[in-house]
Amino acid sequence: MPSNEPTFAELLADCSRSAVHLEMRDAYAVGDEADDFNTWLRTGQRDTDPASVYWTPWVDLISGAVARGVVVRRARIVSEPVTDYIRYEHAATGVNIQAGEQVRWLPRSHASDLALPGNDFWLFDNRVIRWHHFAGDGTWVCQEISDDPAAAKLCAESFDAVWERAVPHGQYEIH
Repeated sequence: MPSNEPTFAELLADCSRSAVHLEMRDAYAVGDEADDFNTWLRTGQRDTDPASVYWTPWVDLISGAVARGVVVRRARIVSEPVTDYIRYEHAATGVNIQAGEQVRWLPRSHASDLALPGNDFWLFDNRVIRWHHFAGDGTWVCQEISDDPAAAKLCAESFDAVWERAVPHGQYEIH
């Protein structure tokens, strides 16, 4: 990542109103969660302690933003039946909620007529996008920062359309 690109923490710190995250993959192979995912696959046990070493950095970032008045929302478009990875995510989403995120799930079959961007993203204050680029196997490739107004508009409209149809985490049943 070029040193002049802001980190996620910097983007969130500069945010004053909203931070939304749209996830559209059924599996991710992100290195820093590989051990936790493999443990969950073997044991069914997932770290859901917001004060754990694993979760504290995320909880601190999100709860700090929410305390400043930033509304943080995450929507996940998922295929059903869901993958093991989505089950893994679902198992710990309570931590995201405890940190202050609002989380919803949209079955992919309910998203067919929505115009969606080609990549997952974070959108900060409806103006700065942090695109997430993954390889076909779900490994992280890179991020790309954009403040293109047309792309930001697409992301905002897409996220809002997904959010409107999606099921709140507490009501979403894994299939």
